[in-house]
Amino acid sequence: MALIISLIQQLSVFLVIAYLFSKTPIFRPLVSISVSLPHKVVIYFVFSGFCIMGTYFGLEVQDAIANTRAVGAVLGGLLGGPVVGFLVGLTGGIHRYSLGGFTDLACMISTTLEGLMGGLLHLYLVKKRNIEGLFSPWLAFFITLAAEAVQMGVILLIAKPFDQALALVTLIAPPMLIANALGAALFMHMIRDQKAMFDKFSSAFSAKAMLIADRTVGIAAKGLNQASAEKIANILLEETKVGAVAVTDKQRVLAFTGIGHQHHVVGRAICSGLTLEAINNNKVVFADGINIPYRCSIDKNCKLGSAIVIPLRIGDGEVVGTIKLYEPKHKLFLNINKTLGEGIAKLLSSQILFGQFLEQKRLLTESELKLIHAQINPHFLFNALNTISAVTRSDPDKARDLLLNLSHFFRKNLKRSADITSLDEELKHVESYLTIERARFGDRLTVEIDIPDTYRSLILPCFTLQPIIENAIKHGTSHLLEAGVIKVSIQPHTTHLCLCVTDNAGLYQATKVRDEESGLGSDIVDKRIKSQFGPDYGLTIECEPNVTTRVNIRLPLPTQTSTQASAKELNP
Repeated sequence: MALIISLIQQLSVFLVIAYLFSKTPIFRPLVSISVSLPHKVVIYFVFSGFCIMGTYFGLEVQDAIANTRAVGAVLGGLLGGPVVGFLVGLTGGIHRYSLGGFTDLACMISTTLEGLMGGLLHLYLVKKRNIEGLFSPWLAFFITLAAEAVQMGVILLIAKPFDQALALVTLIAPPMLIANALGAALFMHMIRDQKAMFDKFSSAFSAKAMLIADRTVGIAAKGLNQASAEKIANILLEETKVGAVAVTDKQRVLAFTGIGHQHHVVGRAICSGLTLEAINNNKVVFADGINIPYRCSIDKNCKLGSAIVIPLRIGDGEVVGTIKLYEPKHKLFLNINKTLGEGIAKLLSSQILFGQFLEQKRLLTESELKLIHAQINPHFLFNALNTISAVTRSDPDKARDLLLNLSHFFRKNLKRSADITSLDEELKHVESYLTIERARFGDRLTVEIDIPDTYRSLILPCFTLQPIIENAIKHGTSHLLEAGVIKVSIQPHTTHLCLCVTDNAGLYQATKVRDEESGLGSDIVDKRIKSQFGPDYGLTIECEPNVTTRVNIRLPLPTQTSTQASAKELNP
């Protein structure tokens, strides 16, 4: 009984050290199961240390050592697997062998076997997908009890003389069986508690991060300004519960909420050395108020005592602003808030970058529209004025009507700044254009438009039809000796609609170079349709030389079109 009490006292010291160790960052790999080499290396060194420590904390009995070495060996195998368990047991066994005694060889072999037993149990539970079972204190208790029983058997088999080995086993077996099994169970209980705490922390962190991400999504997409910054600051303050939150651009404070908002005035120039350091050096700056002092640059009586400044980066790392989290004096800055702040800064940076992408896309669309305006207007205006000039003397009323249609056409051109329009509006624009072209070509041009009213509300990019019809006239029917005929129709299909423009010239191949030089028609229209609706849509051109040219404009079905257009309106 005295030996049991003494061994349990030594075990208590062992467990106190284990408990203190469980509060260090090195302990974290022990609460998860991983096949990665660095993870297993940590387990090897940790439990090899505890295995050797168990020997030093042992009690010398009859030229042997009653110890708690099995705790480290078995748990090393149980958490690290067969190879790690074998190596931990071998390391602890070799150390025990170096201390000598008539049981040295037996202890070396048995300790190696103990580690291997823990590893084999690990392998069995992993194959059964019972990962949680590895962290069971009861399982640790019984496997260590069995391992110690094996050790006693190895001592009886190998240690000589047998009588002395039997007397030793009779004396130390009960205390070592109880102490090691109990120690392994208590140590595993610590690991399981830390695992539960870590899982709870990770779950809470993930939930908090998702909530913040959900609440801030899209806010910075239209740029970093005072309105968006104020929303972001309020959300971060509510969710992180820090003392204060500020958002800046590179020159001034855009938002500040929380403790000290009276003297941290929105709109003033940045004067904080920490903020300037974060912007200039493109790095996170943390002043915990202990190792790195924090002092408010505005008011010496400010109640804030620590701060972290996180740069907002876009593109190739360019800093466009910062997010600043503060805690009041005498309150520690939680690591979770530091991590959340850095994560949200990355999210907002991505939103700002995405917003810039959308703005560039919008500007590109405007440029394309202006290009179409610029290319349509000069030659069309020249031809229209020539036609009106020729008609003026012979038919003044018709000339007046043509001028009205011309003004209507250009007025529509100037007002059509939007990216999309309805097919009905597009056809009205085309009709203004065709009125003038019919006056110019007379009976030599016939345009037939066969579009049912059902499809008049179809959404498509503006300037889709007019450039195609203009190309059909300019590079097609205008070169014919006989009358030119252009037909505009629509054909529904299961997955899409096909808006078709067909002429009776069949000169597409012959005029391809001139079409590309003009910059009108197919290339720009095709590109804009694909940009609006996706790569499955756009233009295809079929040509039977000197017979017909057919331009097929593939568009989504009306429900698909309206859905995609609505999505673009919601996410401009």
